Amino acid sequence: MSLSRILLRKTLSRRSLSLVQARSVSTIQETVAKLVPEWREDIKDLRTQHGDKVLCEVTVDQAIGGMRGIKSMITETSLLDPEEGIRFRGYSIPECQKLLPSAPGGHEPLPEALFWLLLTGQIPSVDECRQLTADLKSRSKLSLKTKEMINSFPKNMHPMTQLCSAVLAMQTESKFADAYMKGTISKSDYWKLVLEDSLDLVAKLPEAAAMI
Repeated sequence: MSLSRILLRKTLSRRSLSLVQARSVSTIQETVAKLVPEWREDIKDLRTQHGDKVLCEVTVDQAIGGMRGIKSMITETSLLDPEEGIRFRGYSIPECQKLLPSAPGGHEPLPEALFWLLLTGQIPSVDECRQLTADLKSRSKLSLKTKEMINSFPKNMHPMTQLCSAVLAMQTESKFADAYMKGTISKSDYWKLVLEDSLDLVAKLPEAAAMI
């Protein structure tokens, strides 16, 4: 069995549990905190059972051609099958449309709902989506220095160059970078502040993009 199929089987197994087990409303941070120990055990088991397996062979043409077609990363967020199409955490697009919360009167999943699914592998409730929306809104304001930097860009600077520069400028506000430099966080807890930085960035991108 291929490694991608092993990961998909694990995801589908968790998926069936997430659909039948009732849970109280949690923040995305609380949800991830409960899942981290399980994820760590999965990685440990994967390395123990399959650590010596070869993922693929690499040709010189692939190396020259930009590593196209080379399997070099492991991810559980999505799987693209040539026959079945794409799945997000084990769910097909029609299943996502059916199961994920949507806006009142809408028929497509909320971005927050898909974000929750990709990050946790679980289908969020409407209340959890609302809570995540409120959390992102509270983080969304750009700092004055970032706004001034965006406003100072030359008019002929490419929009993607502006966006990348703005994102890099936000590094000075990174909670992880601050704790890492001060030595106040242990390696096992890195994920907590990386998650906080990720939420901050996702929240601030709309205003940055609008200014650009």
